[in-house]
Amino acid sequence: MQFFETYKNIPNNAQGCVIVIGNFDGVHLGHQALLSKAYDIARDLGKPLGVLTFEPNPKQLFHPDEHPCRLTPRDFKAEKLAEHGVDYVFSLPFDWNFASQSADDFIQNILLDGLEVSHVIIGYNFRFGQLRKGSAETIMDAGLQVTVINEVKGGGERSYSSSYVRQLLRHGKIDQANSILGWDWEMRGKVFKGDQRGRELGYPTANMTLGEIVHPAYGVYACMARIKGCDTWMGGACNIGIRPMFEVKTAQVETYIFDFDREIYGETLCIKPIKRLRGEAKFDSLDELIEQIGKDCAQAKLILDS
Repeated sequence: MQFFETYKNIPNNAQGCVIVIGNFDGVHLGHQALLSKAYDIARDLGKPLGVLTFEPNPKQLFHPDEHPCRLTPRDFKAEKLAEHGVDYVFSLPFDWNFASQSADDFIQNILLDGLEVSHVIIGYNFRFGQLRKGSAETIMDAGLQVTVINEVKGGGERSYSSSYVRQLLRHGKIDQANSILGWDWEMRGKVFKGDQRGRELGYPTANMTLGEIVHPAYGVYACMARIKGCDTWMGGACNIGIRPMFEVKTAQVETYIFDFDREIYGETLCIKPIKRLRGEAKFDSLDELIEQIGKDCAQAKLILDS
């Protein structure tokens, strides 16, 4: 798969795609249904499949003061899209100038002149352009072929949505979030050198910040961990939050990987929270904290081994 941050002067082989347009944060089952239909259309037409998406997530531009909301940062999202047969990703910078362009300009400049698309696929509620005036009809009026994918619902007749996944994660409901995603959600970040409190307590941790990633319910989780670039997943226990005993200012993820002794500062760590064991707590003494960490690790091992 090839990745572009522009629609201008792209190589000939990347033009003429069947294009799916959307944010695709989380690449959940609803997105996957859209991609599956697009894949079939692209193969029937003998065209490559492309995704047109935007960075940062428009939510971050329109609501900058809201809590971090990303399920899949840019590069991770591209990986998930590639798993569904996408040949090209066009990830366009989303700023106020971009947001204020008219629907007609979006079609002419990006879809027609830039990408020279052969077919457009959008979800039933997709709108674009200034004041969200653009619709499927607007694209068809410009002479392009358009396929609109109807709403995709899961169990209980609830629509698949990134917003609902965020809500579930913020309540620590990992299993339910994963059932909508169709894959096991994970957090990624570079490991930094912390205050080494874990090492002093007998449980050295790999620390990373959450950054723009949605913050799951704070607390301790059984988890799986791997170093990006390696295939092996390792069991562990992680604390997500601000560590009430030590009161760090910015929420972070601290992961104790079982039976692991290697320095990985600067490497990217991937963490899959499996089950929330408890909320964060402040203990009366370090001895109580150490005792609880031991219990957390034992419980995590039982869960991961089951």
